[in-house]
Amino acid sequence: MDPSEAPARRTGIDPKLLEILVCPVTHGPLDYDAARNELVSKKAGLAYPIRDGIPIMLPGEARRLDDSP
Repeated sequence: MDPSEAPARRTGIDPKLLEILVCPVTHGPLDYDAARNELVSKKAGLAYPIRDGIPIMLPGEARRLDDSP
């Protein structure tokens, strides 16, 4: 395994990708929730799922933070 791939395998998302992604609703920053494998926009109150290592950045696919999993 290439050492540069190790962080992506551990976190489920490439750290460089996380640096450039923003919430499609607020255009604000996202936090990675490793336990749920989601990108969280606190400002929008949404959590975007990551499926097979690909962030699904569609508001219709996002979970509301006030909803249960």
